[in-house]
Amino acid sequence: MSKRRRPMTDEDGKDAALIWDFHQMHHQLRPCSVGICLGGPDPGIASFAAELFRRRLYPLLLFTGANSPDTRAWFPRGEALHNCERAIELGVPADAVLVEPAATNTGENITLSRQLLADAGIETANVMLISMAYMERRAFATCRKMWPDVDVICASEPLEFDAYAERIGDPPLALDMIVGDLQRVIEYPKKGFAIPQHVPDHVLNAYDRLVAAGYTTRLAAV
Repeated sequence: MSKRRRPMTDEDGKDAALIWDFHQMHHQLRPCSVGICLGGPDPGIASFAAELFRRRLYPLLLFTGANSPDTRAWFPRGEALHNCERAIELGVPADAVLVEPAATNTGENITLSRQLLADAGIETANVMLISMAYMERRAFATCRKMWPDVDVICASEPLEFDAYAERIGDPPLALDMIVGDLQRVIEYPKKGFAIPQHVPDHVLNAYDRLVAAGYTTRLAAV
């Protein structure tokens, strides 16, 4: 249950930085069969996906995602379609993209993208998941559960928490988001949505402090 937040403090920012770093997998990027660009409330995802395409890290770029309350204002026709159009504007060839427009959560992002690639006869020994930085770990855990036979590399635009919070224009909301994703990393394996992952004590302590401070608007019912 959410409650009124107190004003954001320097200590909150330090806890946010700990969780932000934990959410990132810190994978070494290498060429993959396909890039899968996940949706979210950040237009920078598509730009970064296009940059990685230009760096020849994948020959095919799949955009996945319908809409959510967080993204409807920015992407009224769906996350996948808007992100695809942005990537094409940035030079990705139209014949190098696929669009999966129906997924409404990360599990569907993975399963529907997998099905689309299979239907197209595209072999995928490995995939690169491009997401917001704070979604990397959950995307990885979900993919390992839903698509266990594929090798997964996670990538996100190199941003610190403060820069991301400034980009979206609402630091407390950014904090809510990273707290909510950490809760899902912890809880979703129990529901069969993702593989379990070890969460260090210092990250759990930061999470507990931020929840106690009221950064709870993105927590899921468990």
